[in-house]
Amino acid sequence: MTILIIEDEKPAAERLQKALLKADATISFAAILNSVSASVNWLRKNPQPDLMMMDIELTDGLSFKIFDAVQLSCPVIFTTAFDEYWQEAFEHNGIDYLLKPVKQDKLEAALKKYSSLQKHFAANLQQLMQWQQQPHINTYKKRFLVKRGIDYVAVKTEDIAYCYATHKLVCMVDKENGKFILDRSLADLEKELDPVLFFRINRKYLANINSIKKIKAVGKGKLLLELFPAAGEYILISNENVASFKEWVNR
Repeated sequence: MTILIIEDEKPAAERLQKALLKADATISFAAILNSVSASVNWLRKNPQPDLMMMDIELTDGLSFKIFDAVQLSCPVIFTTAFDEYWQEAFEHNGIDYLLKPVKQDKLEAALKKYSSLQKHFAANLQQLMQWQQQPHINTYKKRFLVKRGIDYVAVKTEDIAYCYATHKLVCMVDKENGKFILDRSLADLEKELDPVLFFRINRKYLANINSIKKIKAVGKGKLLLELFPAAGEYILISNENVASFKEWVNR
């Protein structure tokens, strides 16, 4: 573990250094700094340590000013002779607040807290990485039960060519040009269908990428689509939607 000490009293810094090594002989020290300006300058030029031991009242101001100048992500154990700053300390990466003179048992308890937090977040990070590497279960709908006359049929999502809204109804068209009325909105369908395969072309159409027969550029950055089976009209993509459409097609 690498620790950065920020303390403006040299004897206090030396005592803290000895106490830390007594608690854990493997600790190394990135630096021992004595002011806000020196700390800001050092942190701008060096990687952040694992942990910071930080006095609050320094020769050139409160150490909280360091956070205004440098974006810090490492945890901090504050050491101070004053108990009035504890609330602000925990708003600045603080994991503990030790009053001077720092007692050995309090220091060791703070280090154990840091170690526990580190193990907790490391375990969660490992779980997240393992989850990202695993094949995920597809939660999108795989089929729709639709009505054909007095019968019901199941249409696989990969067999859907496109869906469109007309006269307050939503219709589904399959690859064989079968048409079915659905009891859901295009917005609902957009959430239920895999976005790798389906794209909301405009307010009226939601299309399967495999149903796009032709893409034609028209004036002012717009695109016209011809679908298959034929929709009976060209489908216009507005220039606001063109960029996301191209990105979808290029996946």
